[in-house]
Amino acid sequence: MNDQLERAFDLFDQSNAEDPNHIVVDGENRPKELVFAERLTKAVLELDPDASEPLQLASRCQHIRRWEVPRDTQPMGRAGYLKWREGLKKFHAETSAKILREVGYPEDTIARVQELNQKKNLKSDPDCQTLEDALCLVFLQYQFDDLIADTEADKMVNIVQKTWAKMSDRGHQAAQELQYSEAATEVLTKALA
Repeated sequence: MNDQLERAFDLFDQSNAEDPNHIVVDGENRPKELVFAERLTKAVLELDPDASEPLQLASRCQHIRRWEVPRDTQPMGRAGYLKWREGLKKFHAETSAKILREVGYPEDTIARVQELNQKKNLKSDPDCQTLEDALCLVFLQYQFDDLIADTEADKMVNIVQKTWAKMSDRGHQAAQELQYSEAATEVLTKALA
């Protein structure tokens, strides 16, 4: 990791360490978005050990300061959810750009990170697809069981089908290598039948 990338990661991590929401990881109480950023970067590098610098940067800031834009800032329902998600993408892109400028990245690199943050050209952009695969893998590995516990079975099957459709063959292969709980295995089996 070069010095500039390391400094950007440090600033992203300092920013995400301010998350008031915490989760327990290996017995340690940690800021939720900081943990998410670390997991996403790890997933990206497992999928692509030679990931480009903009892809690595995008992975570390994908959900930066997410807690500042809570879901209830938009109406409930699908339309409100989609509007919230689009607003989040812009918020993350703008927040990450400020830090990248502070570190001294050129505008073309910043624009590329923002493009990845906003998932432009998914399916046709290999870096964007790698980021999406990594996001789906982090969900399946770390958030899947909690969502299963809080979601109706039919809706859960639909969520998995939509998640699977966003992934590439490489992402599918990586997902099939994960270890799942009995409940998660049952949902996956139904969704992918």
